[in-house]
Amino acid sequence: MTSILWLRRDLRRADHPALLAARDAADGELIVAYVIDPKLWANAGPVRRAWLAATLKATRDEFDDGLTLLWGDPRQVVLELATRVGATSVHVTRETTPFGHRRDEAVAAVLAAAGVEWVETGTPYAVGPGLVHNLSGGPYKVFTPFAKAWRGHGWPDPAPRPRELPLRHVGDDDKATQAIRQALAAPDLPELPQAGEKAAHARWREFCDTALTAYATDRDLPGTDGTSRLSPYLKLGVVHPRTLLADLADQRGQGAQTYVTEIAWREFYADVLWHNPSSAWSDLRDPLSGMAYDEPDDAIEAWRTGTTGYPIVDAGMRQLLAQGWMHNRVRMITASFLTKDLHVWWPIGAKHFLDHLIDGDIASNNHGWQWVAGTGTDASPYFRVFNPVTQGEKFDPDGDYVRQWVPELAHLSGKAAHQPWEHPEGYAHDYPTRIVDHAEERREALRRLGEVTG
Repeated sequence: MTSILWLRRDLRRADHPALLAARDAADGELIVAYVIDPKLWANAGPVRRAWLAATLKATRDEFDDGLTLLWGDPRQVVLELATRVGATSVHVTRETTPFGHRRDEAVAAVLAAAGVEWVETGTPYAVGPGLVHNLSGGPYKVFTPFAKAWRGHGWPDPAPRPRELPLRHVGDDDKATQAIRQALAAPDLPELPQAGEKAAHARWREFCDTALTAYATDRDLPGTDGTSRLSPYLKLGVVHPRTLLADLADQRGQGAQTYVTEIAWREFYADVLWHNPSSAWSDLRDPLSGMAYDEPDDAIEAWRTGTTGYPIVDAGMRQLLAQGWMHNRVRMITASFLTKDLHVWWPIGAKHFLDHLIDGDIASNNHGWQWVAGTGTDASPYFRVFNPVTQGEKFDPDGDYVRQWVPELAHLSGKAAHQPWEHPEGYAHDYPTRIVDHAEERREALRRLGEVTG
């Protein structure tokens, strides 16, 4: 018998329950395949396409060149593959995003009609969305009690890495190989991290050895290499969070516990999206449904290009364009600036982030935006408006992060980089002046809040 493992957000060989299930079901041949859906590919943006392409190349190495690359609508392509090789079962890691869940239901239906078994094993999370319940059996709506229940629920140990696999490569689709080649050769790509499972584990070991101890404080400092930078690998399932949690199990320091909490945030947002699929692109909470927002104009283009005249905002937006990544603290600052200073509805900013972030995860990204905008679960109150100057001075006290990404301000030392308008030489190198007055826009944001809340 032949079985198929269809990879999606699980591009790894270690700690992969669906892979083990597919191997055990294969009495002869195992086909490991990835399907590039042209609709998703077209909407991903060049940076995300390049990161996926690089990761697929590395995944092929992990599977000893046994990864089959296909192109097309999965409802057709997976069935065609199963029919061509005579597969009796198709194995997947259970998908939990609204789009992924709908797609899988459709693929499972066409396979069932053809007599091919559909088998879901595991999820991209330590605890699958929908499995943590409150005392009344419903979902949690606030993070802190969720995190406590999530820890209490627990998770299994990492699955063993299979050494020998009966892999069969059945030939790549020319459109898939061409798409990967073109993605990696796209112009103006940022410098991407090393892709693949080995690179992810190497980065994890480096972080644990050098930055984990101070993570609780350093994770908020964008000018310090204090974060793990594992989010791009977690996004594509190159490493499973259960693997990280196992390594942290014996760590008692504050840094390790804070890291576990950050994993819990990722799982919380996935759980929120599972229970509220519409919250992917609409407000989760109703109280601000009547809020007045401005239509995008030249100001949002200044935000996108990092030319707002507010140094910490511009540094973050330029880092995003240069690396396909942005420090999490700065993500909050830039999101607040768009929603509160420019009065733009959060999905516009969320989409821009997803277009450029190599770790762009719809649950974490879009609910993080809602947290800032005041419309989501555990939301920061709308009246909390991040001051880009004080945020910069607090979390980038020496101005190193700003000077790194805004070379027009490299001549300003220390905190002066956060307020060039206060320095006689602040605009000597053509840094743009502020597009809005923060104090005025804060008042306007609160005025609009009063209109909908009374």
